[in-house]
Formats: sequence, C-alpha cells, structure tokens
Amino acid sequence: MGMRITNAQADAAAEHAVASLVDRFGGSDVGATVEHHANAHKMAFTRVNVPAQHWTAVAKHLRFDLGVNYCSMVTGTHYPEGGAERGWEVVYHLMRQPVVDQAPHTNTVHVAEELAGMDVPLELEVVITLPQGETPTVPSVQNIWVGADWNEKETWDLVGIQFEGHDNMHRVLNPHDSPDGFHPLQKQHKIRYHDFNEMYDDAQGFGRKPTDEGRVK
Repeated sequence: MGMRITNAQADAAAEHAVASLVDRFGGSDVGATVEHHANAHKMAFTRVNVPAQHWTAVAKHLRFDLGVNYCSMVTGTHYPEGGAERGWEVVYHLMRQPVVDQAPHTNTVHVAEELAGMDVPLELEVVITLPQGETPTVPSVQNIWVGADWNEKETWDLVGIQFEGHDNMHRVLNPHDSPDGFHPLQKQHKIRYHDFNEMYDDAQGFGRKPTDEGRVK
C-alpha cells in the first residue's frame, strides 16, 4: 500500500491549481507558480502571491473550487527596511487532504499512487505582501478555514498584523495585560538580557516586574 504520492502526482496537482488560479484571477495581480521543496523528495507545491484586497475571493476559490480544506499555519514578518511596498508579509500554509470528516469507528484506506484529481494531496503557500504602515491589515479567513482561527490570533499577538473581521481576537502567547501595541516580533522591539536583570526595552513601557528581579530567564 503506497504511503506517499509520486512526484508526478504532486506536479500535476500543483500545475492544475496554478492553471485554475490563472484562469480565475488572471489580470488581477494574483500570481501563482509551481515550486519544489529543497529536501530529498523535491515534492511540488503551489505558491500564490495575493494582494490583500483579493485575498477573500482567492481563499474561497481555493476552499470551494480546489478543495483546499486545511489551514496548518499562518506566519507574519516585519520588514521595516523592505521599501514602501513591502513593510509586512503574511504567509498562509494550506493543504488539501483526501480524508475529511471521518465518521467514528470507521476507517478510510487510500493507496497514494492511485489517487487522482481532487483526491491528490496539495500543498499551498499563500503570500500576502503589505506596504509600510503602523496598521498592517488583511481580511480574516477564519470563516473559511477553522484552523485559521488560532493561527491568526498567534500572528496578531506576536507580529501585530491585524485580521479584519476575525471574531474574538485576543492574546494567546503574550500576557493578557501586555501593553497595547506590544508585539515582540516587530523589529523596533529590542529585547535585551543585561546581566539577566532587564528583559524588555523600557522605552516600550514593559519593564520587568519586581518579583522577576534577579531571576535567570
């Protein structure tokens, strides 16, 4: 029983996704390419570059027309020296998986090499580049992929990228009483460890609490 799809299957799935995106969004600054991982298997995946204003439409196309059913991760990066058009970047890591909504006490067995069409697993990397500014914002896709819920919270909490329309956004990794505007992966925050007595840059208004004084972190 095959446990891994072939490179030919992965190539075909990625190429089909690119063709579908180009056909649907050609001329709207949405770009899609077939890429390959650098590891031993060199499996193909689809990379999609999406302007923020088109992200909701592209997400719905991926979910409902291409069967992309899982949001595994969302990452964000701050580029203060990236130029006027690249101050921030959000990357959604998405997958299409053939086994969904498995009923209790049942099992589904797939022979990987025999999968075809929309049953072939597909990996996607969606890149959304945002301009410089103090309020980077992208539309939330929480209502399209339930897995985006927590992942978008983490990205906002750590990086400060806002997800417009997200329901119940709140701190999940930093303390809930963290100061407004404190997102530790933004490059202006200078986290320091001077003799283990100072953890945060005082200019950010997040000095060490007295009970932490002298503790090794």
